[in-house]
Amino acid sequence: MKENKYDNNIFFEKYSQMSRSKKGLAGAGEWETLEKLLPDFKSKRVLDLGCGYGWHCIYAIENGASSVVGIDISHKMLEAAKEKNDSPQIEYRCCAIEDIDFPWESFDIIISSLAFHYVKDYQALIKRIYGMLKADGRLVFTVEHPVFTANGNQDWYYNENGEVLHFPVDNYYYEGKRTAVFLGEEVIKYHRTLTTYISALLNNGFRIEQVIEPQPPENMMDIPGIKDEMRRPMMLIISAIKF
Repeated sequence: MKENKYDNNIFFEKYSQMSRSKKGLAGAGEWETLEKLLPDFKSKRVLDLGCGYGWHCIYAIENGASSVVGIDISHKMLEAAKEKNDSPQIEYRCCAIEDIDFPWESFDIIISSLAFHYVKDYQALIKRIYGMLKADGRLVFTVEHPVFTANGNQDWYYNENGEVLHFPVDNYYYEGKRTAVFLGEEVIKYHRTLTTYISALLNNGFRIEQVIEPQPPENMMDIPGIKDEMRRPMMLIISAIKF
């Protein structure tokens, strides 16, 4: 059974209060970097894995995509996505990422934002994505950085005054299930090393174009806690092409 916290009313309400939920792409700290890596969407067929509120689906259509399929396991997420944009060019499907099943070479571009670390079998997913992409098709995805997922609890160490001391990195090479606390709830994620993220792409016929650890943008530095995000990487962005 794939975990779906987002259909829990309390959890979903907490998520809806996050900056990225209220402001869309402008509220996502990684967006300034991610946008520069996205390919030309003009006349392209796009698949968004873990589309959430559908922000990237909307962006793709606004930038010329011929069609977009947004996949998410959460009914509540997809309801919110449809409310934000009911374009006939966007099709939303309620499905776990692991269960996607599209014909060979169905898409020109596949994107995913902060979803692959919820997938247990990353290797199988990459193999399936390769098959669904057309020749020269692009894959661009963001995940939580392996430094961020390694220890599991994803929180800082603090001193007796509640001040941040440092961020723990432990059990880095022991890949697999981690129990993290997100929005006050326990959430299952899967840690894997940087080597695994990259080698799975190379071993399945992709060419790596970019690997970036995005820093928080200058215009967010006044937000409480953001300056501490310069002390360790939280996210990883990878762009690859099928050849």
